[in-house]
Amino acid sequence: MVSSSAGIVTGLTAAALVTIGVLGHQASTAAPADPGRARVSATPAPGASKAPRDRRHPDALPAGSGRGERVVYSVDDDRVWLVDPGNKVRRTFEVTPGTVEPAPGTYSVTSRSKRVTGSDGVPVEHVVRFAGVGGVTIGFSAAVDGSTAKPDPGRRTGGIRETRADGDAMWRFATIGQRVVVVP
Repeated sequence: MVSSSAGIVTGLTAAALVTIGVLGHQASTAAPADPGRARVSATPAPGASKAPRDRRHPDALPAGSGRGERVVYSVDDDRVWLVDPGNKVRRTFEVTPGTVEPAPGTYSVTSRSKRVTGSDGVPVEHVVRFAGVGGVTIGFSAAVDGSTAKPDPGRRTGGIRETRADGDAMWRFATIGQRVVVVP
C-alpha cells in the first residue's frame, strides 16, 4: 500500500508541475513586450461609453457623466468639470495629463497633499489623488512654478497638471471621498 500511495503522490505532483509549466508558458506568451509601459484598455469600463459632446460648446459637461456632486475628468478632451450637488458646473478647465491615464469609471478621492514633489521631480501643490494604474498613482496637481508643460513621454507619471488657480479650486472642492468620474 505504501508503494501505491507514493506512486499516486508522485503522479499528482508530476501532473501539477506540468500544469504549472503550461500555464507559465501561456502567461509568458500573452505578456506585453514592454511591461514597463502602462496601457489603458481600449474598451471602456462597464457602464462607461464615449460621452457625447456638444461640438458647439466644447466646455459643456459630457452627457452620461452622472448626476450630483462630482469631479468629471475627460481623458480625450483633457478637461475637468467641478459639478455641484444640483448638477450645475461650478468650474471647468483644461489640464495636461501625465503619461499614465486612468480607465473610464467612477473613483473616489483617496488622499491629498498640500505640497510634495511630483513623480517627474517638479514641486507640486494641492495634490488630489484618486486612482492607480500599474503602480503609478493618478491625481490632480498644480506645479508650484505654475508650469503645465507636457510630461516626458519616457517617464511613467500620473500627475494631471492644472494651473495654480484651478488647483486651488480643485483643492477646495475635492476632499477625501469626493466622487471622480473619468469619461473617455
